[in-house]
Amino acid sequence: MKAAVIVFPGSNCDRDMQVALRNSLGAEPLMVWHGDTELPQVDLIAVPGGFSYGDYLRCGAMASHSPIMREVVRRTEQGVLVLGVCNGFQILTEAGLLPGVLMRNAGLNFVCRDVHLRVERTDTPFTGHYSQGQVIRVPVAHHDGNYFADDATLDELEGEGRIAFRYCTPAGEITAAANPNGSQRNIAGIYNRRRTVLGMMPHPERLADPLLGGIDGKPMFDALVEALAA
Repeated sequence: MKAAVIVFPGSNCDRDMQVALRNSLGAEPLMVWHGDTELPQVDLIAVPGGFSYGDYLRCGAMASHSPIMREVVRRTEQGVLVLGVCNGFQILTEAGLLPGVLMRNAGLNFVCRDVHLRVERTDTPFTGHYSQGQVIRVPVAHHDGNYFADDATLDELEGEGRIAFRYCTPAGEITAAANPNGSQRNIAGIYNRRRTVLGMMPHPERLADPLLGGIDGKPMFDALVEALAA
């Protein structure tokens, strides 16, 4: 399995993603600059968190037009797996690879803390090492993580099983108090129709080593390695 991490001006989680992938892969992922127009043959593309282009205009809007994103879109159409985290999720929505938008947090404040997520399904390459309904602890760090889509899109996501994670209590209850940003239906992450693209606001790469205080994010990277090696 080969993986690539896309690096934008303003990315600040690209090295975290690199380390998490390296530890699960046992090999070094490629670091690909946003201005490149070609992408080596890879099995997984990670679009990391940060503040691409300083979040000017709109989070992820400018990055979605970077030269490398044309190749990312093309590879997505070919079935290559794509993981977008935080700013990466914003970029994927701006590029049209995932529906909806990420708006300012409901409280209009930057939120940086651990949250609990409920795993909604496990039959995907991203979640195969979790159990359905499992509650995991993962950090968030964003100002624009409030997921919004119209009711028809939300119903479609629900009906097609494309909601990956929801914000929840430690007991797995879906409550308003457990929602850190006001996201509709407590949505923390979604898939595309083929479930080959996952966008999520929480940072699994930031809790993938005991030295970081926990390993609830590591099963995602281990599952990807196993799925792509099969």
